Amino acid sequence: MRVARLILASGSPRRRELLAGLGIAFDVIVSDVDETIKEEVMPSEMVRTLACRKASAVSNTIQDGIVVGADTIVVLDGEVLGKPVDKQDAIHMLKKLQGRSHTVYSGVAVIDAASGKQLVDHRSTLVHMRPLTDAEIEAYVETGEPLDKAGSYAIQGIGSTIVDRIDGDYFTVVGLPMELLASMLTSFGIHVLKATEETMR
Repeated sequence: MRVARLILASGSPRRRELLAGLGIAFDVIVSDVDETIKEEVMPSEMVRTLACRKASAVSNTIQDGIVVGADTIVVLDGEVLGKPVDKQDAIHMLKKLQGRSHTVYSGVAVIDAASGKQLVDHRSTLVHMRPLTDAEIEAYVETGEPLDKAGSYAIQGIGSTIVDRIDGDYFTVVGLPMELLASMLTSFGIHVLKATEETMR
């Protein structure tokens, strides 16, 4: 039986840490793709499209392996908030988000490079951010944490102090819905719990 090589098509340290936590060996090949989408699409379709684009970019460069791509966006009142371009942009985003609720969407695509088989899905989670003063926002931005994060915050870092609560899956907010990924990998012959059990023997 072929043991599939698992590849993460992402340079995100957060996604690498989450995948490593499953106890399955994997490689990282960062996909360098255009993340712009010209047409108006629903947020769920946007993250699915971008996740698939990232996974496809890597799978097209290899002959064998199961490639995982992911994408995450923050949506407030129908507006997509991506990564800030600079500190002022981060401050602007956080002022919009503070004291309000927004939705985080994470898309996941899994592609078998050898056969071309692919699965694409997504999850969404409602995030409630507590009210913030301008001084708190500026202090948070000065930590540097928001500068490479969608929506300008990281729930798994210092940003945990500005989130009041969530309704849904925590890992979707971090950027890689783990239950969804594990379910998808099963369709490619990678059984997370079985693989973890064998690793521990």
